[in-house]
Amino acid sequence: MANDSCDGCGRPISVAGGIANLWTFGQDDGSDGTAMTLELADGSDHLLCYPCIAALPDEPTAADVGRLEQVDGETSKLRAQ
Repeated sequence: MANDSCDGCGRPISVAGGIANLWTFGQDDGSDGTAMTLELADGSDHLLCYPCIAALPDEPTAADVGRLEQVDGETSKLRAQ
């Protein structure tokens, strides 16, 4: 898995797949990651950890992603405007 950081909160994340997992099977097949790339309705795309994805409102924008912050290892929240 490739390692990167969340565009929202900055926590380290792993992205499933990639060349590192090309020949692995079963439990270490690379299908588990801690992040997903989202393309938003405003045309922007962001690599976000699952806690940040859960904190986003319905129909988020790039401004919402910019307001994300890490609370702890398992949760994120939006800063007040």
